[in-house]
Amino acid sequence: MALYAAIVGWGMSVPTRVVTNAELSTLVDTSDEWIQSRTGIRERHIISNGESTSTLAVAASRDAMAMAGVTAADIDMVIVATFTPDRPLPATACRVQAALGITNAAAFDIAAACSGFVYGLTVATSLIQTGAAKRILFCATDVVSHFVNWTDRNTCVLFGDGAGAVILEATDQPYGLLSSDLGAAGDREELLMVEAGGTCLPLTPDVLATDKRFLTMNGREIFKLAVRAMEVSSLAALQKANLSLADIAVVVPHQANRRIIEAIAERMAVPIQQFYINVERYGNTSAATIPMALTEAAAEGVIQHDTNILLTAFGGGLTWASAVVRWGVPVQRLPVHGQAKTERSAE
Repeated sequence: MALYAAIVGWGMSVPTRVVTNAELSTLVDTSDEWIQSRTGIRERHIISNGESTSTLAVAASRDAMAMAGVTAADIDMVIVATFTPDRPLPATACRVQAALGITNAAAFDIAAACSGFVYGLTVATSLIQTGAAKRILFCATDVVSHFVNWTDRNTCVLFGDGAGAVILEATDQPYGLLSSDLGAAGDREELLMVEAGGTCLPLTPDVLATDKRFLTMNGREIFKLAVRAMEVSSLAALQKANLSLADIAVVVPHQANRRIIEAIAERMAVPIQQFYINVERYGNTSAATIPMALTEAAAEGVIQHDTNILLTAFGGGLTWASAVVRWGVPVQRLPVHGQAKTERSAE
């Protein structure tokens, strides 16, 4: 019997502080018109005191758990995709596990930058299919502002902070991840990286005085590589699922930049209206962009039950990833804590 990992709950969280393009124009030589014309971004959310990678993850996870109708006792694994952990040690997933009271679960992080959600979805689905877990809380969350140089207008206008979470549940019904295609080019890391802060280049006083502790990006090269990689990867994922673009109802891309999304749509000959885009409200939140977009698209009715959606992303590493997902919650689900079974409407 084939085993699948249905997405039965979803949620998102962003910081309370909103930073508009107008506010950024007081920090660097830019304007609302300049930013919107080049990126499609109007505003982004940035953490304030008391907010962190894990607090965003916990808020998004609570919403996903409530939607799925599950409690902490029903979850047997917690995975967090992030490149901005709360601390180098322990894993942010362990902090999320503790905050939510999920006592009977393994917990670990994965790091694939902006591709983290699709990477993590692949890992979580595989763990369910092998029987290592039955119900997984998977959250993708990044506080990119921690690494932003607010005097560099080429990067500071692009990024925001946020989190998106899903509950994955074992089922024999064909919902959830149908296929994925993952790739990386580690030899091009210099195109998008944070050079300092790890064991190769610790944060000494001399290093702290440089820009090496900030995120740097070769925007022109990243644009070209991202468009090409996401197109090729998307087609590969479709082929693995024995589907074509005609079978896809909605494309949910990584929300890095509207120009990149428009270029992908043109290359794939897919109407831009078929792409779900919310980058104007949040900017690039790295691994969180896709689950945040899924949450909003589902709430708006853009994604419908029993339809195929295509996810595609590109990020630091360099990494890229695409996936075909059958959207929908099985009518008959795994038992939850204290109940013999759970049945849920497919609506």
